[in-house]
Amino acid sequence: MPSLNMKGPYPLNEDEINKQITKISPGNYAYGHTEDNTFYVQYVGRSDNDLNDRIKHGIGDYEQFKYSYAKSAKEAYEKECQNYHDFGESKLDNKNHPDKPDDTDYKCPVCG
Repeated sequence: MPSLNMKGPYPLNEDEINKQITKISPGNYAYGHTEDNTFYVQYVGRSDNDLNDRIKHGIGDYEQFKYSYAKSAKEAYEKECQNYHDFGESKLDNKNHPDKPDDTDYKCPVCG
């Protein structure tokens, strides 16, 4: 069974995001909801530089979030790709494969 390897879930609101994500950093996130103690992933994403700011874009659209920091934009991109493939490309609200960071030639670790 695939794993996000992220902290959470937490309620998706500005106060909780600011409480949990306390440093400016690249990172990954997932939006979703919990039923019967299982977190159901609805969307996966990343930030190449400020996870706290980026994750706030889902407020009002999703109930909960999970997150993890990344050491670099490349690491965040690769984890986003892995999560995208692991959690069922067609089942997620993500309509397209993750874009690589601007001005890079990174390859998806799953589909190249």
